Amino acid sequence: MTAAAGGVAELLSLQPPGWGANLLRGLMASFEIALGAFGLGLAIGICGAWGKLYGSPMARDLFGLYTTIVRAVPELVLILILYFAGTDLVNRLIGLLGYAPVDINGLVAGICVLGVVQGAYSTEVLRGAILAIPQGQIEAARAYGMSPGLMLRRITLPAMLPFAIPGLANLWLIATKDTALLAIVGFNELTQTTRLAASATKAYFTFFVAAGILYLTLTLFSNAIIGRVERWARRGQPSIAETR
Repeated sequence: MTAAAGGVAELLSLQPPGWGANLLRGLMASFEIALGAFGLGLAIGICGAWGKLYGSPMARDLFGLYTTIVRAVPELVLILILYFAGTDLVNRLIGLLGYAPVDINGLVAGICVLGVVQGAYSTEVLRGAILAIPQGQIEAARAYGMSPGLMLRRITLPAMLPFAIPGLANLWLIATKDTALLAIVGFNELTQTTRLAASATKAYFTFFVAAGILYLTLTLFSNAIIGRVERWARRGQPSIAETR
């Protein structure tokens, strides 16, 4: 038992020949991609929800088509399409402008690909949160003559936040796990690094359990932060226990 524990400690050591530092770098890459993709998806979601609810008929149709396609096609297929076809399309457009093709950074590509996927789900989460706002607040803002942009900043976004946080929290946790899908295109996030370490040492069980623990740690840390944000967003509102 002691020898086995010593072997595991050596494999996961932060010093070479251990792979611990590589796993932590992979975890950091996964966190950076998830954070960037979630932020991009949130920005797309705000525009999409506003467009579907208050935009022109063309805007509503375009955002409806976008959310339908993204939610219908499996995420792995979307990643393959967007990663390879998207980078090729960008280089073709650059070529038409007379510039040489560029090698798109893997981190940027990963964030953009997952951000597009996150955006479709964020659109529906935020749309539902906006619809949950008491209509009296919206009517009062219009009666005061607020412009759509001012109403968005002063009324809609603050009022919808408590309704949106549970859904957005789920999307954040999904984003942290969806980074593993980028291993299929060779990006060195946590899952790809774990696979390389396991292949090199043949200690598959050790490394994939270690990766699972790292993902779980990130989830527990995220839940703690989300809980604080949700309490802040619901400040001044009665709790469930108080309403019974």
